[in-house]
Amino acid sequence: MRLIKVAAAVVNQTPLAWEANTRNLKAAIKHARALGVSLLCLPEMCITGYGCEDALHAPNTAERAWQILEELAVETDGMIVSFGLPVIYNNGLYNCACLVADGKIQGFVAKQHLAGDGIHYEPRWFKAWPGDTQATITRNGETYPIGDIFFDCGGIRVGFEICEDAWVARRPGSDLSQKGVDVILNPSASHFAFSKLDVRKRFVIEGSRAFGVTYIYSNLLGNEAGRVIYDGGAVIASAGKLLCTGPRLSFDEYFITEAVVDVDQTRVDRVRTVSFKPLIDEDAQDCINCDFDWKDQAPEHTFDESSPWEVSPDLKEEEFCRAVSLALFDYVRKSRSRGFVVSLSGGADSSAVACLCAYMVSLGVKELGVAGFVEKLPHIAALKTCNSAEDIVHVLLTCVYQATRNSGEVTLNAAQSVADAVNAEFFVLDVDSLVTSYVSMVEGAIERSLSWEQDDITLQNIQARARGPGVWMLANIKGALLLATSNRSEAAVGYATMDGDTCGGLSPIAGIDKAFLRKWLWWAQTRGPLGHHAIPELNTVTSQVPTAELRPSEAEQTDEGDLMPYEILDEIERLAIRDKKAPVEVFEILRATNSDYTEAALGAYVERFFRLWCRNQWKRERYAPSFHVDDENLDPKTWCRFPILSGGFDLELEELRMRIEA
Repeated sequence: MRLIKVAAAVVNQTPLAWEANTRNLKAAIKHARALGVSLLCLPEMCITGYGCEDALHAPNTAERAWQILEELAVETDGMIVSFGLPVIYNNGLYNCACLVADGKIQGFVAKQHLAGDGIHYEPRWFKAWPGDTQATITRNGETYPIGDIFFDCGGIRVGFEICEDAWVARRPGSDLSQKGVDVILNPSASHFAFSKLDVRKRFVIEGSRAFGVTYIYSNLLGNEAGRVIYDGGAVIASAGKLLCTGPRLSFDEYFITEAVVDVDQTRVDRVRTVSFKPLIDEDAQDCINCDFDWKDQAPEHTFDESSPWEVSPDLKEEEFCRAVSLALFDYVRKSRSRGFVVSLSGGADSSAVACLCAYMVSLGVKELGVAGFVEKLPHIAALKTCNSAEDIVHVLLTCVYQATRNSGEVTLNAAQSVADAVNAEFFVLDVDSLVTSYVSMVEGAIERSLSWEQDDITLQNIQARARGPGVWMLANIKGALLLATSNRSEAAVGYATMDGDTCGGLSPIAGIDKAFLRKWLWWAQTRGPLGHHAIPELNTVTSQVPTAELRPSEAEQTDEGDLMPYEILDEIERLAIRDKKAPVEVFEILRATNSDYTEAALGAYVERFFRLWCRNQWKRERYAPSFHVDDENLDPKTWCRFPILSGGFDLELEELRMRIEA
């Protein structure tokens, strides 16, 4: 047996935060060394941070990254470590993984398949490296290999698939397997989405089996650049067997997942499962030889380290809670905000946002302890006197109920109940006099009275907008981040008041639909993370019929009355936007799956959705940044682009009307 200890590190980095990123990488390497690790895989673009955007076009970014690579290389004494960074070659920028062995840079593997869909825009910054191509780069008199290469380190061959390389049909791992590679490293920046871990596990396990290798997958962690959440979740497999996975959505700066692998046994398994092509002399140029003395390891039991919640029956609710909680924590500490302010209406959306802020604290304290949590927020002096999670919430979270004459006791009591349950600071502001003042001012200017019959939208919107200035003032006073509370279903049809309920610097739930949000609130009310931390006081929210409460009470306003049933709205959104179905196609699918509604009603819902979708693209363009939690996002800056001005599906909707009338 030839036993070696390998490891993957997940690291919480920040774009262009050179000192913090370097500190995290040094700490991860030091920890891995203490564990006896010989081969360590760090994530994609871990030196610069992945989400540098157009800063990658600045020559200083690649130059600084190389300087830090040289600084980090000296930390690898007695180890082999891979680092991710951008590298300039022949006037092109390449996404590279650098292998460093025993303090010396050995060479650079360049990414062959760039991620250019969804939230990814890699072709904007990088060039794809052609397969079976090698070159050299020179720096300070030293020449290094770059391209489609692998490394022979003391008799053990190491190759790379960099993130997207493993998600394509023609994976580089197939060629690496033909060249006798023993270990494939996959440094990744793979964003969080619901249930995505299962997909990653499959390509790691299947890659290790099909290629006859040990496969080591590392990933970034946390809210790196504002919108995207990285969940960590390192995976190590060998010859088709899962050895271990690391925890996901940790609040820590890094985590090491290690395993002892038997290289000789993997080679035996490869002989049985992989058909080799005969190697010829030309292949030698692909292989970079470096001397390395591997430390012999004793056999070690390997196990799946997955957090218990990975198999929770409430996986989606748990994932959403933990992902957004971690994203909020990283956002507040990296932006150096001194907490959050939420305009708490007593309804589902704002209550969910307030609860997520509280879960951010309870989950963070559970993992880090009170002292560890506070230590990560040194810019908030008031936290130093906190002795519990409840104390921390009271410092970090301010909730404000803003009443008009159309507000009711039910929503006020609900807002008070939720704020008290999570121990937020709570204020009640009466903004009705502001609304009246604005109405009177405009009535005087146009020389007529405003009425609900003639000016319904105007009178609704001014109430929402009148709530903006006061809550912004509180956020400014506290140096806190104002959180907008609109959800994805509302964004799809523009059911939100710009400069009203969309006020805020961050919109935590704008990426999730209303139907799921209501389900999540019930989960939070009855279970909470890991079946603990339930907030039973949410019954004051979940028992209500959703309403904007902007019309007089006798109007009996409800959200679904203004729009359509949320379940239908969300189904239309997925069919129309995610699946790109035309109006008639959407109608036909709805007709086949929703027998409780007449054809006329379904047709009206489809037409209303498409009309409102087109009319309100400008609103989606103005929304505060939101978190990406699934692949149904509507964010036009990162996922779903649509013209602000368009033909409005006029022809398609006319075809729909003719189909219904036929």
